[in-house]
Amino acid sequence: MEADVSLKFRQQLLLIDENLVAEDVAALKFLCTDLLPFRKLESVKSAVDIFQLLMAEEYLNEEDTFLLAELLYRIKCHSLLKKLGYTKEKVQECLHEKARVSPYRQMLYELSENITNEMLKDIVFLLQNCLPKRRIPLVCEERAKCSALELLILLEKQGLLTENNVQLLEEVCMNVSPDLLETVNCYKRAKVSFPQQENTLPIKESSLSHTGDFRVFTSPQETSIKSVGSNINDNKAANLTQGFSDMNLELPGEFSNVENESKKMTSYKMDGPHRGFCLVINNVNFDKSLQERKGSCKDAGELERVFTWLGLDVRTYTDLTSQEIKDLMRTWQRLQDHKDRDCFICCILSHGESGAIYGKDEELVSIRMIMSHFTAKQCPQLAEKPKLFFIQACQGKEIQCPVYVEADARVPDLSSVQQSISPSESIPEEADFLLGMATIDGYVSFRHIQQGAWYIQALCSKLQLLVPRGEDILSILTEVNEDVGRRVDRLGTKKQMPQPAYTLRRKFIFPIPRDPPPSQQH
Repeated sequence: MEADVSLKFRQQLLLIDENLVAEDVAALKFLCTDLLPFRKLESVKSAVDIFQLLMAEEYLNEEDTFLLAELLYRIKCHSLLKKLGYTKEKVQECLHEKARVSPYRQMLYELSENITNEMLKDIVFLLQNCLPKRRIPLVCEERAKCSALELLILLEKQGLLTENNVQLLEEVCMNVSPDLLETVNCYKRAKVSFPQQENTLPIKESSLSHTGDFRVFTSPQETSIKSVGSNINDNKAANLTQGFSDMNLELPGEFSNVENESKKMTSYKMDGPHRGFCLVINNVNFDKSLQERKGSCKDAGELERVFTWLGLDVRTYTDLTSQEIKDLMRTWQRLQDHKDRDCFICCILSHGESGAIYGKDEELVSIRMIMSHFTAKQCPQLAEKPKLFFIQACQGKEIQCPVYVEADARVPDLSSVQQSISPSESIPEEADFLLGMATIDGYVSFRHIQQGAWYIQALCSKLQLLVPRGEDILSILTEVNEDVGRRVDRLGTKKQMPQPAYTLRRKFIFPIPRDPPPSQQH
């Protein structure tokens, strides 16, 4: 019996490993620096290696998986928590008493997330005389030889950065980006206020994250991506202002003249010789218990017609397994032709659960992992270019509905643990992404077995109507929300609300095609 439990536990760890990308593994290594021997961490190649070390040090076993749950929570892989029997909320509740990652390590990791490639170049330049000549990291857009995490580790090795001495870090932040300094100040204030709780005090998570013209405010309760021109929550804005006051700095000019700046916001370059590629993954038939997604081929055909009309080269793939989806993402990630394109679009039509979609083999694929293949570091040919993802899949339990309307979800397993993840948490924490979800987290999305999915049909309809009027993509998606929000099944009891999330830095506007929209062509 014990052997069966152990085998199942290790199978869960393997599934977690398969859903983590290289950047996630690097983050786990960094967060474990104070817990595991550094010489052993240096040889780590995969998440499984880290799991082995944690088990050897008795930090992880079948009965106690909280440390791993905490690590996954820290790196925002919330959709994987259910494999350990946790939810994001449950981890948050336990952190105060059971957290093992120190506030110091949390602070450094949070800082690393907000350091862009350009900032990293400036930091390396400033510290050139402090770092060993042979270890000075080479930072470039195509392949960063040293991440911010590696640089921080190097500073710790040199004795220039410790839990009780962050002076050099403060000076660097002040010179490179004062926004970063607030993260360090939060740590220092917490350390002074609660010295007796150093090992368990959670780092303040309402700090400012820099993503181009956008600021990402994160807290354990929510993650919301907002434009500088958006209405910022008053309390958070007040905290932000107080943070800058503590540093004796003035607020950046953009905050003093938000309205004028938003009006001046430029658009992404969309006048190149080639618009870009559009992938359509259409999973209709599944191997086991999931139902055939009737009507989805109509959606795929409509997407192909509309995006071809908009100038994109459309490639449609049908009934892909989870591994085939991952392999396909890697193939398109490496494509050199992206450098001559204006944008990249990917549409996925399938069954799904919170934060993930199903392959034909009924194995889940994380939406976050799919999108992470196209960050500037992983796909430099698409750096600073808009990357749009549209997901037609349920994000929660199936509900009872009339025959002619089906829900894109698995028949609910009452014993399964539901996790909570918002679309903004699925987006890689980097600029120039947009994620259009057919429904908000926890709910089903609807598909007519003949006419297609409510969301995809509304998206295609609004693109044809509003692109010729010069509307930007966010305005179009607002109209899609309104359209789908008004729809109802024939009994008047089933509703749906789509949800876009984005880190776009500029307006995304499709050039107006010369030909009439597909719906007007004969």
